[in-house]
Amino acid sequence: MLLQGSITALITPFTADGAIDAKAFQDFVAWQIAEGTDGVVPVGTTGESPTLSHDEHKRVVELCIEVAKGKVPVIAGSGANSTHETIDLTRHAQEAGADAALLVVPYYNKPTQEGLYQHFKAVHDATDIPLVLYNIPGRSVVDMSVETMKRLADLPRIVGVKDATADLARPLRTRVVIGTEFIQLSGEDATVTAFLAQGGHGCISVTSNIAPRLCGDLHDAWAAGDYAKAFEIRDRLMAVHDAMFCETSPAPVKYAASLLGKCTDYVRLPMLPATEGARAKVREAMEQAGLL
Repeated sequence: MLLQGSITALITPFTADGAIDAKAFQDFVAWQIAEGTDGVVPVGTTGESPTLSHDEHKRVVELCIEVAKGKVPVIAGSGANSTHETIDLTRHAQEAGADAALLVVPYYNKPTQEGLYQHFKAVHDATDIPLVLYNIPGRSVVDMSVETMKRLADLPRIVGVKDATADLARPLRTRVVIGTEFIQLSGEDATVTAFLAQGGHGCISVTSNIAPRLCGDLHDAWAAGDYAKAFEIRDRLMAVHDAMFCETSPAPVKYAASLLGKCTDYVRLPMLPATEGARAKVREAMEQAGLL
């Protein structure tokens, strides 16, 4: 199993009445694979997991695996701010056939570093699936230290991290402390080439929802040592990265996907669809990048 390159943090399409659009979702996963995406993450933050019921969450994971299993790795989002809930969702991901699970740092309740260690160790000990930590202090408030991550990396099935700190010294520190086999995936599209240069292995991307071919080509070019091509794609996509976060994600990327005819732009409350100003920014950036 290779967890590297361009990995898409999948959106979850909804119908007009707010239900999960299973056909649109599975068609979207198939399109991602055909366009060269190296892996997929169902029901992460971009997939609006906080607004899904447990049954819906599990169903989206199953729908993704039906399409992607054996073609690209499926890293199922299964983290929560309750250890019990995280174990339940991770066990389901394992039983459904996911290749790995993505576990966000528990949000809102602000655990200590020792609390983080005990939380993730409990999930590790209760399951048999490879686990990727997800450090995103901007949403969880707590920042997992490199030292805590090193303790967790000593457990046999904690294999890597999605790093959404936007701290470009972090991947190098992590590489030096933990080693090169610990998988580091960026959670910030705009810093991806710098992250790779600092020891990263790939990116769990929002932008690749709408530009899977270009994102995949960037990582392929980097791996081949064709830095000129990688930098050309980097520059071409910069305005798109900014547009995807001109309002709270995933509203902008869902609107972008709707422009490509992949799904509606519906989101669930408390999220709102992109405003007219955001829509204009998204459209302009996509046109400049040649996506429309």
